[in-house]
Amino acid sequence: MADLVALVTEAARRRPGRTAWVFDATGERLTFADVDRRSDELASALAALGTRRGDRVAVMLRNQPEFPLLWLALAKLGAALVPVNTNYRELDGEHVLAHSGARFAVTTEEFTGLLTTIAPRTSVERVLTVGELRPAGPPPKPERAPELPVNIQYTSGTTGAPKGCVLPHRYWTTLAEGLVTEFPHLSDDDVLLTAQPFHYVDPQWNVAAGLASGATLVVLDRFHPSTFWAKVREHGVTWFYCLGLMPTLLLRQPESPEDHMHRVRAVSASAIPRELHAALEKRWGVPWFEAFGMTETGGDLRVGPADHDELVGTGCIGTPTPSREAMIADEDGKPLPRGETGELLVRGVGLMHGYHDDPEATASAFRGGWFRTGDLAWMDEHGRVFYAGRTKDMIRRSGENVSADEVERALLLHPAVRSAAVLPVPDALRGEEIRAYVVADGEPDPEELAGFCGERLAYFKVPRYWSFVDSLPMTPSERVAKGELRKAAEKLTGSYDRVERTWL
Repeated sequence: MADLVALVTEAARRRPGRTAWVFDATGERLTFADVDRRSDELASALAALGTRRGDRVAVMLRNQPEFPLLWLALAKLGAALVPVNTNYRELDGEHVLAHSGARFAVTTEEFTGLLTTIAPRTSVERVLTVGELRPAGPPPKPERAPELPVNIQYTSGTTGAPKGCVLPHRYWTTLAEGLVTEFPHLSDDDVLLTAQPFHYVDPQWNVAAGLASGATLVVLDRFHPSTFWAKVREHGVTWFYCLGLMPTLLLRQPESPEDHMHRVRAVSASAIPRELHAALEKRWGVPWFEAFGMTETGGDLRVGPADHDELVGTGCIGTPTPSREAMIADEDGKPLPRGETGELLVRGVGLMHGYHDDPEATASAFRGGWFRTGDLAWMDEHGRVFYAGRTKDMIRRSGENVSADEVERALLLHPAVRSAAVLPVPDALRGEEIRAYVVADGEPDPEELAGFCGERLAYFKVPRYWSFVDSLPMTPSERVAKGELRKAAEKLTGSYDRVERTWL
């Protein structure tokens, strides 16, 4: 399939009456024919507003049918979706709308106030609710081009504000078809499940995989550890993907006699906790397979059935998929011998075109056609890749990427803050927590600063630990010398813990 348009129209032709999507919270079900028809109707409505090839439309919706339907409608028009995180507030939301150059924004009553406030400072011409999008005649003839951008997908990079990954149709079709032709070999016998918000890539590639395979996709409103496996059993799920803190939280739920009463044949996950991998499999009686990918690159590596048993708990993130090559490189981009640790580089078809309106970041990310993941790894004699850490100045909190620079810039908006530095702190539950070092006038109140930060950024970006210092170590070029701070960052004595509401 060359593009998303082909995926949806062919699915509707081959399996018109089969259930494509089930939205658990509302019970709404759409067949593949419904998906094609309703995305046509939205394409007609958007075209009537003036949406054309190359336009960008911001969408801020929770997990409801209109989100993926709008994505497919924009694909049919040759336009691009700009997903907006529903946790965003004024500062980070404005960045996405302004930087993407979105022409319209579509949302619900819940977010119209926020987007209407932001819109005048951006290129957004109009903020619409989904109820205002009504078809106006037959939809235009679909725009067909595998390399035409269909997403500007924002993700927190190593520095600065979130960057917009320009993702073409081929990104999605490569990822989806790889899950059909290779492990886990999805088919129309499968029932998939996604529990993450649609503004992330994972539910979107689940949609593409369902269209390519004919599988039914079950969409939860969000991830609820206490009821997750009950929903898996209720809907007859056969395969799902999870990441971040999800495996740990699932394992912490009370054991049940029903733990093995399900239809799941395999679980794919990223960053499976090594020490918990075997316990996860024993608990639910199903193999868990490691997979590695990025918003910028899609699906890159995965462990398959042939290697699974040997690799449980080893930290292996797999071998390259058929559409990918992987290399472990030194600081100069030269390949390292097997067994030596360096930066993981990947290349192949279906990667992002680059970062929207950021040629410098794009040039830095690619080296001779290879994408620099920023992750440290090593490769064994069989070509299997083992994760070893990260090179990026980025905090990974509960599966969320948080740019330290973005949090620092938000803090500097406070009138009492003179300088700030944000660093990760290891955390047994969330992987990493966020610690802020602040130089401020007067006697700063950490709760007030946290509230100030929370008004401007998503909740998961607000630091947990707060330390107030007279000055920060600086480099000769007048940058904060974070290397010096990192030496002491894990010693939390003297910092304020926002969760426990106490000084340590």
